[in-house]
Amino acid sequence: MDGDPGTALGALGSEDYLYLTTIGRVSGTPHRIEIWFALSGATAYLLSGGGERSDWVRNLRADPSVGVRIGDRDFTATARVVDPATDEDALARRLVFDKYAPGYTGDLTDWRASALPIALDLDEGS
Repeated sequence: MDGDPGTALGALGSEDYLYLTTIGRVSGTPHRIEIWFALSGATAYLLSGGGERSDWVRNLRADPSVGVRIGDRDFTATARVVDPATDEDALARRLVFDKYAPGYTGDLTDWRASALPIALDLDEGS
């Protein structure tokens, strides 16, 4: 990827889904999920409604090197659980909520408050 990854990624922020590939912590095989996301610079934020119980979260805890596909672009990234009660925690929750709440027929308020924020720091060279 040429130039500033945040600038190059900006156009991808309107995509509906991100595809996250983790490596199974037991099986060692790739696992891919489709998930809501929001971008801030070269970081993609996700909210895990299942928290630490989600397989994909448990997988990235075991191996934070993940694959990411947004639109027609593939990236490598380093995944991490966002520290609770920080500015980044609030940012992740706000960005994902603000992106999806307007088009969602239900109420995402409880999900926003209780989900586990995950950051994917996208590699500049991927």
